[in-house]
Amino acid sequence: MRGLAVATALAVALTGAGPATVTPARAQDATSGMPIVRDTEIEQLLRDYAQPILKAAGLAKQNVKVVVLNDRAFNAFVMDGRHIFVNAGALFDAKTPNEVIGVFAHETGHLAGGHLLKLREQLATAQTASVVALLLGVGAAVASARSGSNVGAAAIMAPQSAIQRSLLAYVRTQEDQADHAGAKFLDATGQSGRGMLDLFKRLSSDSLFNSRYVDPYLQSHPMPAERVAALDTLVRSSPYFDVKDPAELQARHDLMRAKLSGFLERPDTVARRYPLGDHSLAARYARAISAYRNSDLRQALSQIDGLIQAQPGNPYFYELKGQALLEGGRAAEAVAPLRQAVQLSHGAPLIQIMLAQALIGTNNAKLAEEAVALLRGALLREPEAPEAYSQLAMAYGRKGDLAQADLASAQAAFSRGDMMTARQLATRAKTKLPIGSPAWVRADDIVNLKPNNNARN
Repeated sequence: MRGLAVATALAVALTGAGPATVTPARAQDATSGMPIVRDTEIEQLLRDYAQPILKAAGLAKQNVKVVVLNDRAFNAFVMDGRHIFVNAGALFDAKTPNEVIGVFAHETGHLAGGHLLKLREQLATAQTASVVALLLGVGAAVASARSGSNVGAAAIMAPQSAIQRSLLAYVRTQEDQADHAGAKFLDATGQSGRGMLDLFKRLSSDSLFNSRYVDPYLQSHPMPAERVAALDTLVRSSPYFDVKDPAELQARHDLMRAKLSGFLERPDTVARRYPLGDHSLAARYARAISAYRNSDLRQALSQIDGLIQAQPGNPYFYELKGQALLEGGRAAEAVAPLRQAVQLSHGAPLIQIMLAQALIGTNNAKLAEEAVALLRGALLREPEAPEAYSQLAMAYGRKGDLAQADLASAQAAFSRGDMMTARQLATRAKTKLPIGSPAWVRADDIVNLKPNNNARN
C-alpha cells in the first residue's frame, strides 16, 4: 500500500540525466500541504484500530499517528516513521473494521521492517549506479558515433532500465514482506486476516483488466492475482481466520463511513447511499450531516436531536449539534451541546477548540477567559493547530490583552508557514510584553527563527 510514496521516490531517482536525492520527510513537514481530514470521532476509532497492531509490532511507544487524507481514491501508505496515511476513499470502501485493520497491519509491516530506511539506502546505491551507467553510456555513445555505428542510445538506456527493474523487484519484495508481517501482527492480536484478504480481492478484481497487459517486472507491487493467492494461503492458515468484528466496533465503523459521506459527498450522493427507507443510525447520521451542510438547519437539528435521543451518551452527536448551530450563526445556542460534547469526550482537544470558538462568537467578554483556558489546554495536545492559535488571538482580543493577541496571531502564522507575518506580529508583541517573560521569549524565538524551505517569505 505504499504505492504512491514509492512511485514518487522512484520517479525522482530514475528519471532525468543527473543524480537525484531522496531524503526522509521531517516530522514537522510530514503532513504539510496535504488535504487532511481532522475529526475526533474518526481519529479515535482509527487509533483503536491501529494501537493493538502497533503494540504487537513493538511500535506502541513510537507515537505513530494515523492521518486521514481527503482523497476519494483507495490508498494507504507510509512516508516516515511516525505516520500512517489513509485516504478517506479507503475508509469509504472498507465495509468492516477488519478491512481497515488489515490495511494498518500491512503498513505497520513496512514500519516494523524498516523498509523506508532500507529503500532510501537502495535508492542511494541505485543513484550512484545510475550516474556511473550514464557516464559509461555516454562514453559508449561517443565511441559509437566516431565509429559510425548506431548503438549509443541502447548503451545509455539498457543500464538505466536494468537499475529500474532491480529497484522495482526490491520494492515488490518489501510489499510481500509487509503482507507476511501484517498477517503475523493480526495473529498476535487474535484478529482475522479475512478483511485484508477480501480487500485485496476487490482491488484485484478492479485492476485485473488493467494488469493483463502490463509488464510484471515494471510494477512496484506484486501482480494482483499472485498477491491474492499468496495472501489467501497465508491468512487461511490462521486459527483466527473466522473471528468476527465485535458488533459495537462495526457500529462505530458504520457511523464513521456515514460521517465521511455526509461531510464529503454531494447531497444527492448521500441520498442514494442512505435513502429515507434506511432507518439505521448510520443512515440517519449521514442524512443529518448532509442536511445541515446544505443549509437546511431546522431539519438537521430535528434529525440530530433524534440521534441524541437514540444515544444520549454519544459525544459526537452533541458535537454535531453544536457545530451546526455555530456554523448557522447561533453561537450562543451552540455552547450547551458543545459543553456536553467536551464532557462526554473527556476533553477532546478539537471539540474544546470548537467550544471556545462558540464562546468567542457570543461576543460576551465574560466568556473570553474560559475560551482562553480551553484553547491553551487544547494546544498542549494539539500544538500545531493554527486555527486554535487564531481563536486564542480573538479570545485575548476580547479580554483587551493585545500583547498576547499579537503573540497568538504570530503563532498561528508560524503554524501556517507564513514566516514574514509571524515575525512582524511577534516583533510587535515583544514591544508590549515584559522583557524576559515566557511570552516575550516565545515571541523572540519566532523573530529570530531562521527561515526554512517551507516558510512563505
